[in-house]
Amino acid sequence: MSTEPFSPSSAAPTALPGAPSPAARLAPGHELERLRLLVREMGSVVVCYSGGIDSALVLAVAHEQLARNALGLTAVSPSLAPSERDDAERLAISIGARHEFVSSFEIDRPEYVANGPDRCFHCKSELYDIACRKRDALGFAQILNGTNADDLGDYRPGLEAARLAGIRSPLVELGFDKATVRAVAQLLGLPIWNKPASACLSSRIPYGTAVTRERLSQIAGFEQNLKDLGFTQARVRWHGKIARLELAVAELPRALDPELRARLVAAGKQHGFNYVTLDLEGYRVGSHNEVLPGHTLRVIQ
Repeated sequence: MSTEPFSPSSAAPTALPGAPSPAARLAPGHELERLRLLVREMGSVVVCYSGGIDSALVLAVAHEQLARNALGLTAVSPSLAPSERDDAERLAISIGARHEFVSSFEIDRPEYVANGPDRCFHCKSELYDIACRKRDALGFAQILNGTNADDLGDYRPGLEAARLAGIRSPLVELGFDKATVRAVAQLLGLPIWNKPASACLSSRIPYGTAVTRERLSQIAGFEQNLKDLGFTQARVRWHGKIARLELAVAELPRALDPELRARLVAAGKQHGFNYVTLDLEGYRVGSHNEVLPGHTLRVIQ
């Protein structure tokens, strides 16, 4: 991987020339055929697969077109919720794809632990270093990720890490936005086609506050409690002894039910928080970046 320094100005590249705009989106069947053709032409690929819908679609098509010449690679670290690891494994098995877990050690990188606005760059650099070694060991041609066109509209330093490592983003190359990804995944029969957006646990900790195993464990445990209580879209934002809960706006009234509210507070205290608060704006993509100068929030459903 290149050691060229990170540049925030290059963290949000535009889509490739010639990629269709969302307004020019084709029917899901045509879009699927375009993705199949692009992946098939690559010959052999390692897919950086998190278990989310974007990378799952890429892995499913890669397995369909390339069989044993496609490998899904899932990095396991303290920033991956145990439930997400389990979901990724189950889905890979249901797809029938070749799949491996690998240990990722971004938590040992001082720049990552420092949790500056470029934290994601250091995390993805670790992932892509591992993926490059795996690609070279297998003699495969390409490394793919699940970045889609909508991801280009927010501040994402990990995109720069992908550029430096020569990682390809087939969904961006074809102009797939999130709606297209979901439509194509549904057509393909992927059971998680409507899975809510997810992100690594480190994104719950404010910039400038150190990322530690203990804090990630706190967040993972409390978020699992929220899932067990039936909340479909939830984030536990870590603020020392305060847990700020972002829930889907439609689910905010439910959180105020007296019995459920008591269970939420008890769960938060069980995981080391003295106070449990509700963010009245509710869950929104990119809220972690709202503190950055000049940031414009773009909500992706």
